[in-house]
Amino acid sequence: RYPVASPQALEDQYSPSRWSPRLDRDTIIDAHFAVTAAGTERARASAETLLHVPYGNGDGEKLDIYFPTDPSGTFPVLVYIHGGYWQCLSKDDSGFAAPPLVSQGVAVVAVGYDIAPKGRCCPAEAAAACMAQRPPTLPPALCPGHMDSMVLQVRRSLVFLVEQYPRIRGIYLCGHSAGAHLAAMVLSTDWTEFQVVPDIKGTVLVSGVYDLEPILHTYVNDALNMSREVAQRNSPMRHVTPAVPAACEVLVAVAQHDSPEFRRQSQEYSQALRAAGWSVSLLDLAGVDHFDVIEKLSEDSYILTQVGRRAVPRL
Repeated sequence: RYPVASPQALEDQYSPSRWSPRLDRDTIIDAHFAVTAAGTERARASAETLLHVPYGNGDGEKLDIYFPTDPSGTFPVLVYIHGGYWQCLSKDDSGFAAPPLVSQGVAVVAVGYDIAPKGRCCPAEAAAACMAQRPPTLPPALCPGHMDSMVLQVRRSLVFLVEQYPRIRGIYLCGHSAGAHLAAMVLSTDWTEFQVVPDIKGTVLVSGVYDLEPILHTYVNDALNMSREVAQRNSPMRHVTPAVPAACEVLVAVAQHDSPEFRRQSQEYSQALRAAGWSVSLLDLAGVDHFDVIEKLSEDSYILTQVGRRAVPRL
């Protein structure tokens, strides 16, 4: 289903560090970690924050909240879901985009979730390790770091926000890379089982992966340890629901220097949403790669910052 000729070619396509013209592949990831960490440190120093707020009992189930400069009355919130191929980065590197938004009356929430390689505890040969670190009521498939768990955690984080912060008026999702995948999975949620329906008014998906099957055959799955069934169950491309009248607007953004496979996935997912009746736009961002496409959200002048700020009106 995906136009890649060989296993090595597939590895290359799903290795974003190979495609940047700015830095070599051994440098760019470390540079990305440094930029997002420094930006988050600046954001924490300049905004009113509430850090490490637990939305569940898991180690990674915590939120960082950056409150608007003038939080009088009600306010919209942008929920940011970090990337890192589901196995690195954290909410502690995810506040860098807050300053341009909090200055305009928008709260920013960075979501933490349990990343892999904890998910490697889930094969049968390591069942004892899995049992030791999960509550007795948690099914084996929902061990920390399992793809099912990450999707559920992000959904539950939104339920927590709605229940705990009644002053929130309108939720806007933004996810990068693996975080875009998790945000897209939120769009397919059946909220009846949660007994809460978050008022999601917009979603910005940046350089995401929307069909997980191709990465089954790459190094990415070494830590995730997904079966084909798990990949299919958690592929937004396979779970596009018909848009309801109140469905949110979706912006799918992709970088000029993303790999052809990343660009294909963004194009095909946006087409699938549009075919299902969603209001969706595809934004092809010139002059950026898989990493600075999101790093630049800390800059007021960046086009994606401007588009995002227009899409998140101060209520």
